[in-house]
Amino acid sequence: MNESVPESGPVPEAEAGVPPEDARDAIELSYDPAAPAPLDVERVPTGSAEVDAQLDRLGDADHLATDGHLEVYEDVHRGLRDALTELDARPGPPVPTGHPTTAPQ
Repeated sequence: MNESVPESGPVPEAEAGVPPEDARDAIELSYDPAAPAPLDVERVPTGSAEVDAQLDRLGDADHLATDGHLEVYEDVHRGLRDALTELDARPGPPVPTGHPTTAPQ
């Protein structure tokens, strides 16, 4: 019977179940919880081409790191604000004449 005890000392990584360093780097690169990822939020068209185009622009943020979102959000906000301003600038229907403009007392 051979009762020799193996020498104690560091166990090679491969024998310890630890991947080699280059494999660890590949594993770390393949999983990045902070990586840009689309939210996949379903959006229903509003019926306004200008507003829909601005909302579609929000999808550009899906491919950016978080620090790049601000520029996209500010651009979309500006575009939506301009669309609302245009609505206020358009003349509305004519006001009917011959009707009292004050409420009865």
